[in-house]
Amino acid sequence: MNTPLTHTTVLLNEAVEALLSGSAAATGTYVDATFGRGGHARAILARLAPEGRLIAFDKDAEAVAEAARISDARFSIRHQGFRSLGELPDASVNGLLMDLGVSSPQIDDPVRGFSFRFDGPLDMRMDTTRGESVAEWLATAELQQIAEVIRDYGEERFAVQIAKAIVARRQERGAISTTTELAELVAGTVKTREQGQNPATRTFQAFRIFINAELEELQQALEASLSVLAPGGRLAVISFHSLEDRIVKQFIAKHSKEVYDRRAPFAAPKVMKLHALERIKPSEEEVRGNPRSRSAILRVAERTEAG
Repeated sequence: MNTPLTHTTVLLNEAVEALLSGSAAATGTYVDATFGRGGHARAILARLAPEGRLIAFDKDAEAVAEAARISDARFSIRHQGFRSLGELPDASVNGLLMDLGVSSPQIDDPVRGFSFRFDGPLDMRMDTTRGESVAEWLATAELQQIAEVIRDYGEERFAVQIAKAIVARRQERGAISTTTELAELVAGTVKTREQGQNPATRTFQAFRIFINAELEELQQALEASLSVLAPGGRLAVISFHSLEDRIVKQFIAKHSKEVYDRRAPFAAPKVMKLHALERIKPSEEEVRGNPRSRSAILRVAERTEAG
């Protein structure tokens, strides 16, 4: 019998509390932009007033199937990535949550190909109904592009060496098609690595981010948040690695300050669109119970009345 794949939601209480501004029975419309396995969504619904509404997004068909188990008239799910947030009406959302982590069932299911810990097809697509897998991309990608992806999205200092090994393997024995093949090739190429980290960690991260266009989608969703959030609405984003957190941090900082036009020193400044509120890390207790939470950072901002 197969053991059901489970997921522990990171920063559950902190994120919901920040999103709902401490309200015990929140009214209005809220968005869970990354439903995953529904931990945050169910906690939000438990705090919504009868007239409240929760809209969820997810491009993973398995997540959408999980969402179908929620029988609550206040809830709806869209089989879309959160780049589609801009389709919502302007100023219609009172709180927007983005949890940028990969869910544990995705990581732990060998068929999805996200992890070097299990042998499976080298896929890594969040939405398996469209697009090409990592294996399909690696079958034709040029050396320079592979190296750039590993360097830029994995922050891997051995990017060129790994890319050369991938291309050489492709020419000698055919393209890589499984997670084990990729992990072993990287391990044979990377001779040094941080203590306790698998040599393939950064490469797997890079390919996953690239094949799903994760950073581009995040930037689009953040820009859309400025339109869809109502004045006073909360933006809460949980990131798990430096590339994501840097984008979120810089976005909030950019829109949390008044901008002066140096060419018109006496003109009124452009008013800020966000007000930065909090930066929250998991507690030591949460990290002990769920080691995957250790790198998580929750950043919270509020849409201003102006802007």
